[in-house]
Amino acid sequence: MHPAVERLTALIPPTGPRHSRDWPGVEQALGTPLPGDYKQLVEIYGGGVFDGTVWLLDPACPDEDYELVAAAAERAEVLACLWQTEPVPDEVRDTGARVIPWAYVEGSGAYVYWLVRPGLKPDEWTVMLNEGRGPGWEHHATSCAPFLLSVLTGEAKSGYFSGLLSQDHRFESNDDVLE
Repeated sequence: MHPAVERLTALIPPTGPRHSRDWPGVEQALGTPLPGDYKQLVEIYGGGVFDGTVWLLDPACPDEDYELVAAAAERAEVLACLWQTEPVPDEVRDTGARVIPWAYVEGSGAYVYWLVRPGLKPDEWTVMLNEGRGPGWEHHATSCAPFLLSVLTGEAKSGYFSGLLSQDHRFESNDDVLE
């Protein structure tokens, strides 16, 4: 198990059953393999929301807003339109680079993405965060599980999660939140 996933499960013990996904089908739909730490998070927790704020996108979610493949297609379309008038982040200007969303920040419109660069394996992808209601982007030189852990523990160097630190961390699954 990825060390950050192990720390997350100690911080927020999973309460539901493990969730198997059709990873080959998901990866085929996205056109790329996915990072192991993300797949571990989804297998352990399923989709849902951490501390009422960070939604983990799930390829098996019945709600398209929180379903990984649908969100990836929708965000690619939105960003293609936005980048006709707004600056493209330097990290994405690399030939062949792209972003794929893996989390959504409740109430802000912000998405958390993987920065997918040619020649890098999925476990080497880093994190990009877009403020959602403007052109601001942050790059974090870490993968998704360590980033999520740093957000929940208050260690993230980000202007978007300053008020998130909680003593009572929780995870609410899509099954409990979405009806």
